[in-house]
Amino acid sequence: MSYGTEEGRLTVLSEVDISIANGETVAVVGPSGSGKTTLLLLLAGLEQCESGTIHIDGVSLAEMDADQLADTRRDRLGIVFQSFHLIPSLTALGNVALPLEIAGIPDAQSKARAMLEKVGLVKREKHYPTQLSGGEQQRVALARALVHSPKLVLADEPTGNLDLHTGERINELLFSLNREIGSTLLLVTHDESIAQRCQRVLRLQEGKLI
Repeated sequence: MSYGTEEGRLTVLSEVDISIANGETVAVVGPSGSGKTTLLLLLAGLEQCESGTIHIDGVSLAEMDADQLADTRRDRLGIVFQSFHLIPSLTALGNVALPLEIAGIPDAQSKARAMLEKVGLVKREKHYPTQLSGGEQQRVALARALVHSPKLVLADEPTGNLDLHTGERINELLFSLNREIGSTLLLVTHDESIAQRCQRVLRLQEGKLI
């Protein structure tokens, strides 16, 4: 994966060959700029690789059109990136319920409320994103990503803006989802203690696995 710059092509990822089993927990670690976030963007189908292939459940992302990619993200993936992407006009409850409502899942509001309770924000369900702190917004984004019990969770520093106690609570939620429904967890983190909780640790440096 590379990008064009005024100085030429900037290679972000190269020669990355990995296979992740269903239900596996995998940490991705490495210094800033090593390509960790780009890897998650590629796996989510939000960026397109210039060469090579990416398969989820045996289906190539390159063979999907935009609508199919959106359906895959909605139905199979839970994506937690450092930018929260909350909808300003919706409350915390509305943001969490939205993916369920789009998918036509019944009792969306009650299921969203239960997930907000798990991340400790049920008392803030009527608040809008501008009325929430950065850490609270991050927890709403986490609740939205996990509310439909996705089979694959892609998380980029999911506890980066949280205090120690809340961060531990969120980490336990991520790993409990893995235990309860067999979801696959791919977690980008700078925290070695969190990485060591995963079954496997991948280390990126200058866009390559080391």
